[in-house]
Amino acid sequence: MRTQLAAFQQPLDPIGDSLVLSAVLAALPLLLLFVLLGVFRMKAYQAGLISLVLSILLAVIGWQMPVGQVAAATGLGAFYAIFPILWILINALWIYKLTVATPWFEVLGRTIRSISDDLRILSILIAFCFGALLESLAGFGAPVAIAAAMLMAAGMKPLKSAIVALLANTAPVAFGAMAAPIIALNGVTGIPLQELSSMTGRQTPFIALVVPLILVFLVDGKRGLKQTWPVALVSGFVFGLAQFVASNFFVVELTDVVAAVATVIAVLLMLRVWQPAEIIGMSGQVQDDREVAADSRETVDAAGSGSTTDVLDGSGTAEPVKTGRGRRAAALPGAGATAVGSAGTDSAPPAGPGSTSNTARPDARSVWMATAPYLIIIVVFSLAQIPAIKTWLTSIGSVTFHWPGLDVVDSNGKAVAAQTLRFDHIRATGTLLLFSGILTMILYRIRPREGAKVYGETLKQLRWTIVTVCAVLALSFVMNLSGQTTTLGVALASAGGFFALLSPLLGWIGVALTGSDTSSNSLFGQLQVAAANETGLSATLMAASNSSAGVLGKMLSLQNLAIASAAVGLEGAESTLLRKLIGWSLGLLVLMTLLIWLQSTSILGWMVP
Repeated sequence: MRTQLAAFQQPLDPIGDSLVLSAVLAALPLLLLFVLLGVFRMKAYQAGLISLVLSILLAVIGWQMPVGQVAAATGLGAFYAIFPILWILINALWIYKLTVATPWFEVLGRTIRSISDDLRILSILIAFCFGALLESLAGFGAPVAIAAAMLMAAGMKPLKSAIVALLANTAPVAFGAMAAPIIALNGVTGIPLQELSSMTGRQTPFIALVVPLILVFLVDGKRGLKQTWPVALVSGFVFGLAQFVASNFFVVELTDVVAAVATVIAVLLMLRVWQPAEIIGMSGQVQDDREVAADSRETVDAAGSGSTTDVLDGSGTAEPVKTGRGRRAAALPGAGATAVGSAGTDSAPPAGPGSTSNTARPDARSVWMATAPYLIIIVVFSLAQIPAIKTWLTSIGSVTFHWPGLDVVDSNGKAVAAQTLRFDHIRATGTLLLFSGILTMILYRIRPREGAKVYGETLKQLRWTIVTVCAVLALSFVMNLSGQTTTLGVALASAGGFFALLSPLLGWIGVALTGSDTSSNSLFGQLQVAAANETGLSATLMAASNSSAGVLGKMLSLQNLAIASAAVGLEGAESTLLRKLIGWSLGLLVLMTLLIWLQSTSILGWMVP
């Protein structure tokens, strides 16, 4: 039995009985966080801690929350940061580092480049398609971490890998983690699951249509857009269409799985009959069709004579050979040795991660071994979603309890759901990734001592990321439980019919703050419905809008920025990523807001179920 506490009731307008003034102050921690990161370029963990302190002061002084309950809310946020979010990141990055410690990481790079040498196309296949598949199975930062690592394996530079992985992790998010955001929205609003799924599936496909085009632009600018728009448009269209069909007519939980698989198939089929006029590889050099044959012969001659003059630059780093339409042959970056051959030549697996080889497709066994860690992840997560196994894991690996030291009710006297924690240990995404890593160790014959050593290196690499994510989630829970978030939401909801334009912003803020579309839906879902009922708008439309527009804030959430930075080994790059991505996030938000507003009018009102 938990100790009886004096219940704290969240006030809506604690500052001078003014909702507007209270909302302005409630927004200060978020504004401070973004200003410290984007303007002053402060380190992420420092910005997070300073913003957390401000939110605590506002909770105690402005919202009159008891100090003990503020401390408990801070502890709850930090605990939630560790389980599940950091637990996922640590184990996902550990698996990546295990692969780097073996020769198979280099084979993975060759395997990826055997599909296409073009980084623009690979950004679609890896970040958009494979990332969507990971989002459907895991979510919570795992797709960003793993996709960014795979892009680096393909030869993309670390910062660009992080940017591409973050921006690609948008369209699938609303149906991620087996549709957890939509299921959470159904739970807090009471609107039928199929209704919410259908409405969301009539919004996010428009984002899916645009995202691949942005990805190729990020990788190669206007040239990339001009040369690869056909495959980008096809991938976006197929993903959006599959997402619409699956969410409206099939099982909502499998929406992203269907969309990701359909898109991969469509892109691979298209590459059989179409290739970009130029191939843009690791160094950014370009070679058109007329140069392909000559350069391929030069590369083979260099290999046969033992000379590396045509292959290596002055620093000993291999320069890739770019080709146009047709077969490909390229060198990989190495430590001073290069093995190259004509397209179609079989190559043995490299002796180590630093070895180099051509982009001819490795033999079947090498392909399976190189992709094994990711296939293991998919198999483990797929098995965990089988109803019987999922029920069993839930029964033995999930505990729900009230967080000690909290007794919070909202302005209507109802207990706030955030103070009740569902702690998944065995069935948690991070735990399943840990199991996947152990299976990877067994397959790759990595000794337990070596695996533990790599795990320790992973923790050391993530030490500041851990502080950052804990600070931001503590900030989120303090704002939520003290009532600051509710004050901000009610203020936006008081805009009347204009709320159709503010509703997407509310979802965007929720995800930017929490880093989770599921959390944002739990936080603002009922508020969206209440505001819709007061203003005469469709409750289904506004609730779905919270999720659909919210996904566009995920690329800016500090915990996801920290995850991406850590995944590519760029500690402290969060502010740089924020500045690179904020324009895209806001631009996509404007497009989504316009769509939602049109759906609230007679123009596109027919789209609302």
